[in-house]
Amino acid sequence: MRITTKCSIAIHCLLFIYEYGEIRKITSELLALSTGCNPAAIRSIISALKKEGILSVQPGTGGTKLACAPEEITLYRICMALEPSALRKLIGLHPLPSVYCPIGRNIHGVLEATYEKIRADMQESLQSLTLQDVIEQYRLCDS
Repeated sequence: MRITTKCSIAIHCLLFIYEYGEIRKITSELLALSTGCNPAAIRSIISALKKEGILSVQPGTGGTKLACAPEEITLYRICMALEPSALRKLIGLHPLPSVYCPIGRNIHGVLEATYEKIRADMQESLQSLTLQDVIEQYRLCDS
């Protein structure tokens, strides 16, 4: 799975919201300053996370908060909220192998079976890591 910058930005935003959401109003403009992204991109990410039930957003400029506990928010859940087809796009297949070659005729089936194991391992790994794990790692790095 190519985890795009959208997922990294989302995790950054969630960490920021967790750390500062109780002491100040979190807006897309504030998150844009922290992440180095434009506010429109942040709003798109927040919208996807809200739809997934990860965030709650107050109407207008009321701010953003986590809608559930950090240990309930897996990295898989975050990534799938932003890129639902990411696991299918984990590893690309070359599109035009020769049908006249025994290997070319069968390579997609062979590779798909192999790549499915990799996808399953990636999914399991992403499901085992939570926002709480990221928070703990952040606190180790910040101290």
